[in-house]
Amino acid sequence: MRPLKKRVSIVVDREIYEEIKILAENSDRSLSQYINMILKEHLTGKKQKDIFD
Repeated sequence: MRPLKKRVSIVVDREIYEEIKILAENSDRSLSQYINMILKEHLTGKKQKDIFD
């Protein structure tokens, strides 16, 4: 069976990277886990916004 996750490579501004890295550490998550959580929250919010627009 294929893995449920997909590896991607992105380029972000150094300031954004440093902020996300700190937030991930403060929440006891890896950088990858934290970014995944942020993206899920963003997509959920976007879907809800689209429903009510």
